Amino acid sequence: MVHRNRVQFLLLMLLFATLASCGSNKAKDGPPRSGSTSMRELPDDAVPRREPRSKHGNGPVYEVFGQRYTVMESSSGYRERGVASWYGNKFHGKLTSNQERYDMHAMTAAHKTLPLPSYVRVRNLSNNRSVVVRVNDRGPFVPNRVIDLSYSAALKLDMVKDGTSLVEVEVINFDPPSGDRPTQQTTATTAQKTEPVPVSSNRIYVQAGAFGTRDNAERRLTALRSRGIVASFVLEDTRSSPTLYRVRIGPIKSVEQYDIIVEELEILGITDPYLVTE
Repeated sequence: MVHRNRVQFLLLMLLFATLASCGSNKAKDGPPRSGSTSMRELPDDAVPRREPRSKHGNGPVYEVFGQRYTVMESSSGYRERGVASWYGNKFHGKLTSNQERYDMHAMTAAHKTLPLPSYVRVRNLSNNRSVVVRVNDRGPFVPNRVIDLSYSAALKLDMVKDGTSLVEVEVINFDPPSGDRPTQQTTATTAQKTEPVPVSSNRIYVQAGAFGTRDNAERRLTALRSRGIVASFVLEDTRSSPTLYRVRIGPIKSVEQYDIIVEELEILGITDPYLVTE
């Protein structure tokens, strides 16, 4: 049985979707109006290179729809998993946040807080396809979304039809990490040629905690099931030393299911769920 708050959450998502400026209003936005684009016609990935920060779109603080965003001082070590969307002909030719012309056929993206410009590798968690894009815009200003891709980038990830996909976003850095804290970085690479990519299939789960004792993991599991999240379980990870008991939900079948799970976890005070794949 669907909880009333889940219904309210989905209605709120619909409201935000009609207001958001990038990659959200699919009734008016979409692919090119004439003809179709094949994989062989798509551009190569963006070629990462060192660029100065744009004079536009870099805050350091800005506000959209009453929400304040702080632009990162450094993108070093940034990696995040979540939901990607895409935007197309509605914004084609309009100015991006750093005052360039948006080209739906280029390999670009919008992000809320990464410095402009930045380069990131985006991997579709469901099929392992990946692209490198240049971030030159702000958005998507929709709850529970991490990046808004150009039409061409979304097409290469095979997510145009669905409109959204669960992805991993990892920055491509040129600068060494600062301080003593180690970070995971992707080094700059040359462009990837557009070739047909064999599609693989991953099972995707939400990890809602990792504990050193089974008792603590079972308490988390009980809390999840009290919210109706029945597709949850404890995985005993003996590869870790000491053994960890990971509480997971899934497999996740759709972005809509992921959105509902994230909302339920927030009600329980769990604000750091993590997407894992098998």
